[in-house]
Amino acid sequence: MVEHLITLALLILLQAVLGFDNLLYISLESKRVAPDKQAMVRRFGIGLAIFLRIALLFVVVNVIEKFQNPFLSFDTAWVKGTFNLHSTIVLFGGAFILYTATKEIFHMIGADDLEHGETEPRSTRSAIFWIVLMNLVFSFDSILSAMALTETFWVMATAIVISGILMIWLSDHVAAFLQKNRMYEVLGLFVLFIVGIMLLTEGGHLAHLTLFGNEVHAMTKTTFYFVLTVLILTDIVQGRYQRKLLKRKAAK
Repeated sequence: MVEHLITLALLILLQAVLGFDNLLYISLESKRVAPDKQAMVRRFGIGLAIFLRIALLFVVVNVIEKFQNPFLSFDTAWVKGTFNLHSTIVLFGGAFILYTATKEIFHMIGADDLEHGETEPRSTRSAIFWIVLMNLVFSFDSILSAMALTETFWVMATAIVISGILMIWLSDHVAAFLQKNRMYEVLGLFVLFIVGIMLLTEGGHLAHLTLFGNEVHAMTKTTFYFVLTVLILTDIVQGRYQRKLLKRKAAK
């Protein structure tokens, strides 16, 4: 039991670390619905995703071999690869996140009015659907990581429930922070951009993808956290330097 509790604590910590980028996406997606429905969309979307995560965990535990069986292969002069369900899910998630982050970045620099810009509004059902879907994409690798730590189903399921409850609580705080500190939206979008690239490289690696004779290698977690640290430090230094410049300008 003590061993199970220690593993449970490690899994909750793992879910929390891997869920940071998920929270950024949830905050970004919920902004597209009416303000009075944003909190409901976040809570309902994450709550529904908790149950689907447990269902996904049950499926992966019992038929993990099916996720590794290839169903599509390419062998041309420019593209080579062997795709299975695992690599396809990761590639889809990476492509969608990269598309979403890029679109929001261009909207941010192109819109004259950020409150009434050209970004597409979403219905509550559509926002919940995408939150749940991307939550499952983000959770796929965390489930595989959890299976490397333990084979006990109830330990993994409990970690999913607890981390989901923490995400519901944190999602409101992250959304409120970004709403009050709009400058950090830029940082959040570029973090999602890097997450999309990381997922694409990981999916390409899983599919043994070769483009124009060059094999795709997965971005390591060390590289990802290094880039994330550089982005955060750059944003902090840029913000402080800008405040000093504004203060000097005001003094003149």
